[in-house]
Amino acid sequence: MLKEFKDFISRGNVMDLAVGVIMGAAFTAIVQSLVGNLINPLIGLFLGKVNLSNLVLEVGDATFKYGTFIESIINFIIIAFVVFLLVKFMNRIIKTREAEPEEDNKDEEIVMYLKKISESLDEKENNK
Repeated sequence: MLKEFKDFISRGNVMDLAVGVIMGAAFTAIVQSLVGNLINPLIGLFLGKVNLSNLVLEVGDATFKYGTFIESIINFIIIAFVVFLLVKFMNRIIKTREAEPEEDNKDEEIVMYLKKISESLDEKENNK
């Protein structure tokens, strides 16, 4: 059982996932700082408030912090856009890597056909 656990942990996928989670957490902190310290004050200037997280709606004893909700939406949009760009970039790299070997095979096939043509022409000349 210990060996199976060691094999499971040493797989590339598990390590990639761990790195992805750690990088995602660090990136989320950066985006939250960007939104909280730069974007929200800019939006707050247009709304007449300095801090969006202070926007609340009080109905009786209930307090609705819609400013914090708006910050969360902005965070999500930024993170989703960056993830979209990363996936798009990775797909482009994968397509490029897949296309390269095909070109090499095509070149080899062309050379093979040219050799066959050349050999058949040589045979025709020798038969004359």
